[in-house]
Amino acid sequence: MNLPVQPPIACRSVLAFGGARSGKSRYALELAEAAARERLYLATGSAGDDEMARRIARHKAERGEGWTTFEEPLELCAALNARARPECAILVDCLTFWLANAMFAGLDLAGETNRLCAAIRSLQGPVVFVSNEVGAGVVPETAMGREFRDWQGRVNQDVARACDCVVLVAAGLPILLKPSSRPQFALS
Repeated sequence: MNLPVQPPIACRSVLAFGGARSGKSRYALELAEAAARERLYLATGSAGDDEMARRIARHKAERGEGWTTFEEPLELCAALNARARPECAILVDCLTFWLANAMFAGLDLAGETNRLCAAIRSLQGPVVFVSNEVGAGVVPETAMGREFRDWQGRVNQDVARACDCVVLVAAGLPILLKPSSRPQFALS
C-alpha cells in the first residue's frame, strides 16, 4: 500500500518531544541538518557524573561533523536571541535539562518559560527544540519530582503553542500534532 506523500510544512520553529529513547533527538537532528548547512547545537545538559559524560560524548559522536556545539544550561533565551539567523539551524537539546537547571537555580519558572516563548515567536532562523514527555509515566515518589513533572508538562504546552510545528516521536516514528486540522461535527 502506497501512502500519499505529504508536502513539506513551512515552519521556523519545531518542538520534537517524546519519551526516553523514543528517537526524538535523532529526528530533531535530521530536521536541523535538512534546514541549513550551518548548524548550532545548544546543549542544556552538563556532565555531572561519568555516565552523563558518556551520554554527552555519544550524542556528540552521533552529530558528526558540521555542528558547532554551545553549552547553555540556563540562559537559553539570550543564546537564541544572539545566535538565531536564517542561514543557521539551531537544535536545542533539551528543554527538560534546561527546566531542571532553572529549577535547581531557584529561578522563576513561569517567567523563564514566558521569556522562552517570547523568544521563540521572534526567532530569526530555524530552531528545533527537543523535550521529554514526562506525564505518561509513573507518578514521581517525591514532592520535588512531582513538581518537576508538572512544570515539564506546562513548559511543553507553552512551547508547543509558541512553535509553528509540534511532533511527537514514539518508537522512532514522528507523529505530527501541529499544525493539524480540528475535527468538525457534521450536523446534517
